Amino acid sequence: MTQPGNNKQVVRWHGVADAQALRQVALQRVLHAAADSIRARGAFHIVLAGGNTPRALYADLRGEKADWSAWHVWFGDERCLAPMDAERNSRMADESLLDHVSIPKSQIHVIPAEQGAGRAVVAYTGALRALSAQDFDLVLLGLGEDGHTASLFPGNEWGAIPGSPDALAVLNAAKPPPERVSLSAARLSRARQVLFLVSGESKRDAVTAWRAGTPIPAAAIAPASGVDVLIEAALLPS
Repeated sequence: MTQPGNNKQVVRWHGVADAQALRQVALQRVLHAAADSIRARGAFHIVLAGGNTPRALYADLRGEKADWSAWHVWFGDERCLAPMDAERNSRMADESLLDHVSIPKSQIHVIPAEQGAGRAVVAYTGALRALSAQDFDLVLLGLGEDGHTASLFPGNEWGAIPGSPDALAVLNAAKPPPERVSLSAARLSRARQVLFLVSGESKRDAVTAWRAGTPIPAAAIAPASGVDVLIEAALLPS
């Protein structure tokens, strides 16, 4: 199922030496985005991603000085598991970052995926109404071996066209667990900045497909400002 939206994705590829360098660049980008957003609008709305590369980035972030009281944390997707399950993105974010910084709990918006995908979508859509038409300040995303991002998988609904729901129930994810909740491509695209973090040899085929124009889920994220991809240089053509 290919679901291109109305906007063509503009991609800026930023090759870095290795995973450590990627984290260092990403750290500075997050901190700068936060400072700029707080200075301009008094708040910083960030969407967190799951995965090992973001986990390391979050651990680095907790050692930095930031105006944590102005941060508002959202999640790009979640697995329908118990709240304390180690496979939950929210649990990973707690352990690596959120339990260690002073972001008010009321400003950490966890997807209640333990309720099941259908009910969780309704609840998170309601939470997102607090933002109304406001864009996220920064969306962090990863890239799966099959080209998926968040929990938007090839062959499933991506919610890429304008007017798509903000959140989607995923009942047959290609990776376990099959039941998940994901922000739609359209909602992820409503962002001032979108930053993909891509590392590891296993991502090579997905990167090649993306650069060739294959309609993979990652290519459906198309904010007006374009997307930036921090990527290990070895995965780019020489």
